[in-house]
Amino acid sequence: MNTIVNANLVLAAAEMEPRLFDLDFQLLADATLMIIAVFALFLIASHMLFNPVRDMLQKRQDKIKSELDNAAKDMADAKALKADYEARLKDIDKEAENILSEARKKALANENKIVAQAKEEAARIIERANVEAELEKKKAADEVKREMVVLASLMAGKVVNAAIDTTVQDSLIEETLNEMGDSTWLS
Repeated sequence: MNTIVNANLVLAAAEMEPRLFDLDFQLLADATLMIIAVFALFLIASHMLFNPVRDMLQKRQDKIKSELDNAAKDMADAKALKADYEARLKDIDKEAENILSEARKKALANENKIVAQAKEEAARIIERANVEAELEKKKAADEVKREMVVLASLMAGKVVNAAIDTTVQDSLIEETLNEMGDSTWLS
């Protein structure tokens, strides 16, 4: 009996002693259930959280990539437009010079045309003045002739009234000439 008591005592003492790892069946069952629960929770979380987050990140990555591609395309388009505008600016200087050259040519042609018209108008005015001067000369000559006719008829009337005496006639001519004046004969 002593051995049985001893064995019971050893068992009781062993039960009383703390173990380093308390590995009993309950602990193993709890640990197994805990591992299964964590794994199940990981699968659920992976399905519910990680996959949508991965999808969202993939969509965002695709969106950023497409925006970068669009930005690169827009940059290339902008460079092409810039090159086109710079080429146009170079051409604009040449075109502006051509336009100014054409404007100068037109202005010179207009100037020559206006000068020619002014010369023609001046020639017409001079010709008209010459014609009018000739008409005035003729008119003045006609007036002188009329005056001479009038004077001649006056002289003839005086000569007829007076006896045709040569001394009287010479005095009448002299008198008529003095009435007419020297300016009439000089013009």
